[in-house]
Amino acid sequence: MEANRKEITFDKVNITGGFWKEKQDLFREKTIGAVYDRFEETGRFEALKCSWKEGMPFKPHIFWESDVTKWIEGAAYFLQKERDSSLEEKIDELVERMANYQDENGYLNVYFTVVEPEARFTRRTDHELYCAGHLIEGAIAYANATGKTKLLDIAEKYVDLIDRVFREEHSAAFDTPGHEEIELALFKLYEYTGKEKYRKLAEYFIDKRGCSSRDATYDFADQEHMQSHQPVRMQKTAEGHSVRALYLYSAMADQARITGEEQLKESCKTLFENITKKRMYITGGIGSTHRGESFTFDYDLPEYTAYSETCASIALALFCRRMWLLDVDGKYADCAERAIYNTALAGISLSGDKFFYENPLAADPERNAFNESRAEGLREHLPILQRVKVFDCSCCPPNILRLTGSIGDFMYSASEDTIYAHCYMEADAKIPLGEKEITLSQKTGYPYEGDIRLATDTEGDYTIAMRIPSWSGQADIVINGAPAEYELRKGYAYLKRHWKTGDEIRLSLSMQVKLWQANPKVITSCGKAAVTRGPLVYCVEGIDQQTDCICDIRISRRSAFEVQREKLDEENTLVTLKTKGFVREKSQELYVDEPLEQTEIQVKLIPYFAWANRGVSSMKVWLLEKES
Repeated sequence: MEANRKEITFDKVNITGGFWKEKQDLFREKTIGAVYDRFEETGRFEALKCSWKEGMPFKPHIFWESDVTKWIEGAAYFLQKERDSSLEEKIDELVERMANYQDENGYLNVYFTVVEPEARFTRRTDHELYCAGHLIEGAIAYANATGKTKLLDIAEKYVDLIDRVFREEHSAAFDTPGHEEIELALFKLYEYTGKEKYRKLAEYFIDKRGCSSRDATYDFADQEHMQSHQPVRMQKTAEGHSVRALYLYSAMADQARITGEEQLKESCKTLFENITKKRMYITGGIGSTHRGESFTFDYDLPEYTAYSETCASIALALFCRRMWLLDVDGKYADCAERAIYNTALAGISLSGDKFFYENPLAADPERNAFNESRAEGLREHLPILQRVKVFDCSCCPPNILRLTGSIGDFMYSASEDTIYAHCYMEADAKIPLGEKEITLSQKTGYPYEGDIRLATDTEGDYTIAMRIPSWSGQADIVINGAPAEYELRKGYAYLKRHWKTGDEIRLSLSMQVKLWQANPKVITSCGKAAVTRGPLVYCVEGIDQQTDCICDIRISRRSAFEVQREKLDEENTLVTLKTKGFVREKSQELYVDEPLEQTEIQVKLIPYFAWANRGVSSMKVWLLEKES
């Protein structure tokens, strides 16, 4: 097995400007507080006092802990860059509440403390270990940011109990989590503390999945839903609940990297191929049905009812980042970008305080209005058309918070003598490479512009591998103004030389607008085209069009696209596209036997992540393609 790359985490990266600096500033100013306020209002924080009794409002839920600790984790990533005493006070109070109600044996879950204490570790589907995983990740993040280890002590005490109950005594009623997450968190805890028992517990949960007779107490569909229908090394297709699946695959990739196991690595590669070639939306969304928030079958990618949960795309990006540590191939960063810039970012409003759980590829307000007018039992499931401040199941808001706070994780990795530049952002970085620390500075207008300038302040012999995205028709690379010599392998341009202080790479990516067709088996997209520019998928919103029937808009590959930066509203400026389109003349008849004449109109497209920020409107990603 070839040597693994080392992850370069966001603590070694400082976002200095551009797209992601704007996002991080917004999240620091708005999102951290907005999510905190909603969790306070809905009783999630109050529940940590463990004072709830029957008849009181805000009955604790089985996964409320995960909401709390994901918010702590996300806030901690921002604290790591800039300390904030008032924010730390809020977190310290939550930590104190958890310390006060933690059982002497280490157990920590509000629901199973005040509602059903007798049911601890008896129901595989009830998220206890999922919550424990997010506790671990939040504790590590807060310790890294502040040096405060009280939450980490709480987490380790709980994990010691879990290790004893599951791996040593087998005294729980099941063997592996119904909702994966603790596995990847345990690998993170192992690498943070160096304690072997955490690695062994993570491997136990992964290796036991699909092999336990005690877990096989549900029917096959439930087993598939929880990725327990087969041992993990035998699984070839992405099945079941999409977030659970991608958290599992992320942990499998961690295990393959840490242990060097080739078979597990190959399983991860096979699952990645199935997702990206047969079960992923062009926006990087996964999970095509609300029934179980799940994958369905190959090429089943409906538009209006697409589930495409925000958390699922975040989980996909996390899996991609782990895969590029196992296998040098630009397709992993291509996929991570697609998920992050489109579905993940669509999960939050441009104002930073409202959220989508689901991310459809088409929206029709009339259809939603009719649906809402029906009795509950007669409604179909349709995604909402305006973001909201909080959900009953509010996993997505703190998840997008922690992704944005740690977005620098996606920039680089390194081997003994090579730095890999995966995703482009304006940032400074200090990258350990052998006995050296390489200082890099990146300037770019990405994702709207394809010009990336990467300067090094560290002299020495090493290689910088620049990713050339698959969507770029061509790429030019110069060093200090002269054409560069490089070797292109699997989506990376390898630039090997003796670098001097002040050397600058300039990578110019072609940012032409592209029209994409789907496989004919994707039945809802037949005869249609999706529009992209760079890593961004574009859509049309009814509010911008010269027709009230955006489903009838036809665009042609022969038409030119005007690219311009313009204000979407008073607060936000985006890069939009305009092109010539066609719509049929309206008819009073339901059906006609002669083609309706077509009228030319101007079509305006906006980045998909920005839709639904100006009120309720129709929306389409896939547009009819005009043949001539």
